[in-house]
Amino acid sequence: MDIPELKAFISIAECQSFSRAAERLFLSQPAISKRIASLERELNRPLFDRIGRRIYLTEAGQALLPQARHILQSVEDSRRSMANLSEQIEGQLTIGTSHHIGLHHLPPVLRSFNNLYPQVQLDIRFMDSEAACQAVSHGELELGIVTLPSQAMENLQMEILWPDPLSIMTSRDHPLGKEKKLGLKKLSEYPAILPAQGTFTRERIEAAFRPKGIELEVSLSTNYLETIKMLVSVGLGWSVLPTSMADKNIVRHEIKELKLTRTLGLVKHKARTLSNAALALQKILKDCDCSETTATI
Repeated sequence: MDIPELKAFISIAECQSFSRAAERLFLSQPAISKRIASLERELNRPLFDRIGRRIYLTEAGQALLPQARHILQSVEDSRRSMANLSEQIEGQLTIGTSHHIGLHHLPPVLRSFNNLYPQVQLDIRFMDSEAACQAVSHGELELGIVTLPSQAMENLQMEILWPDPLSIMTSRDHPLGKEKKLGLKKLSEYPAILPAQGTFTRERIEAAFRPKGIELEVSLSTNYLETIKMLVSVGLGWSVLPTSMADKNIVRHEIKELKLTRTLGLVKHKARTLSNAALALQKILKDCDCSETTATI
């Protein structure tokens, strides 16, 4: 087995598509198919079942996947360890973050990093925090800058960067917009616009409401905070947004019995050797005060 074959196999397993995996690896579809065919001949086992337009891992493929990830991670760790011996900060650094963190938290960090280490080629992948955590766990990313999960995740080490308090928000024209002392019962009478099910932020919100015995009626959901803010601003519902997103078009409501917050931070693999570039970015993140900007799911 060679490294390009294993990379092709992992990409297809994750994308569940030969064509999407080929795009991810900047290969043609015949080239990636050739790599899989070579790997299957070497192992004398089919790795994928092709049923209609869907791709499924065979039993052999399922057994190989964690081993292939481990092999690639060991190879990358070895390369980083050798590169780190030179103490040079250069090469490629692959990180994952959400769009909102990338737009509103990272600009001063990336500006400083680029000024200090222009030899580093940054590969920034924008995705949901949940997907970024999984990608770090699988060894696809060196670092994730994300909304931290409320529970520990296997293989991941988490470091807090910025606290991010949340608030109930409505438009000024919403029926709740003129409420001086908004209570939970009144709030529950109107539909909410919330982050999608399964996101770390949605989990934090539900965990805060659950002990109060409040059933939320959710009319719309999306993973993008800017979209939620827009929908709230035109009066389509109330939401829970980072306090820092409040502006003249939004009313922020205080509910004494409800404390909402989340935490933004850094995730890395517990067993992974970080490159000099990743260590340098980690230091800048810890030193940079970006807490005045808005956060993300």
